[in-house]
Amino acid sequence: MLMFKERRPTTRTLRGWAISVLREAGAIRDCGEHGWMQDRADPHARERAFDIARQDSPTGFSQEEAEAEVRDVLDSIGDSCPECPSDAD
Repeated sequence: MLMFKERRPTTRTLRGWAISVLREAGAIRDCGEHGWMQDRADPHARERAFDIARQDSPTGFSQEEAEAEVRDVLDSIGDSCPECPSDAD
């Protein structure tokens, strides 16, 4: 039986690609109410995202560039939604 690998949707930027990889790996999620990206702080999901970046970097970009962009996206988001009320109040 032939098996086909499902391809990721085409993205226009390296940042968009990195976000889709992080979502696919389960490393980030969106706030259900406001749509902000949130880091799930799951080390296994992060490692899956970096594995994808190493093994399946987008056309025209090196593995190092793909990994760096995944790291940049992770560094640019927090683990909570800035619009949701905090529990500390």
